[in-house]
Amino acid sequence: MIPHWTGVFPACTTQLKKDQSLDLPATARHFEVLIESGVCGLIVCGSLGENQTLDPDEKRAVVRCAVETARGRVPVVSGVAESSTGAAIRYVRDVEQLGAVGVMLMPPMSYKGDPRESMTYLRAVAKGGGLPIMIYNNPLSYANDITPALFAELADEPKFVAIKESSGDPRRITELRNTVSDRYALFTGVDDLVLEASILGIDGWVAGTGIALPAENQRLWELTRAGKWDEARALYRWFQPLLKLDTHPHFVQYIKLCEQETGLGSEWVRAPRLPIAGEERKQVLAIIRKALANRPKLPKRK
Repeated sequence: MIPHWTGVFPACTTQLKKDQSLDLPATARHFEVLIESGVCGLIVCGSLGENQTLDPDEKRAVVRCAVETARGRVPVVSGVAESSTGAAIRYVRDVEQLGAVGVMLMPPMSYKGDPRESMTYLRAVAKGGGLPIMIYNNPLSYANDITPALFAELADEPKFVAIKESSGDPRRITELRNTVSDRYALFTGVDDLVLEASILGIDGWVAGTGIALPAENQRLWELTRAGKWDEARALYRWFQPLLKLDTHPHFVQYIKLCEQETGLGSEWVRAPRLPIAGEERKQVLAIIRKALANRPKLPKRK
């Protein structure tokens, strides 16, 4: 059965110890908090999950941890960011055996392909693995743009079920709808465009900063689903300085620092990343602490 993913699918961090080794118990605790907040799925080992700096066995351990924690309550989707087509296919096959129900497929990390190469890569991974695929389009970070016209070409492959649209241009939402209609579940992957994208019509949100504030994140999403735009706008204005933390080259460090400030994780990252320091750290902490000091009171979930 082909899934139709909807709702909040948070991009989860991989919790680490100070010595940079995996902290799977802390990672599992955060998964549990996210599930309890009402999310509809978990995405692990994406960019925010530091996929590119994890060893192959570590990635698989994180996926296993997520599957065991979720216990079927929500689907587990794994990022795929291998450097070769063969490695990507092997990874998809492995995480399927571990219990993941889908993958979020990023372009190869070490090579900027032209459209022909990108399309060949995507189709090869779909053919070689057995899982449904969310295609991650982020030309700003990964220099490969899967345009609406290219998504139309890919529509004949049934394993392509969703798009994570992170071009940073909200016009793409309408262009995709006009080009491919409802062929794919359409997710926004840019935190500080979620309200704009919701108005234009999306199925889900791959949330970043909101993993540190899951109750507020879920509330914002639910307000957009209910069409309560005045309430959504007010919450979004409070949230926006935090959501912008997801659109900086240091987004992993910023969001992990935010998790630390809210008691949901630690700021330790895998080298070559380093925790932020100096004036940058002061500025980011000021943004986080100002937001927490003015944290809105939310209604109790039913």
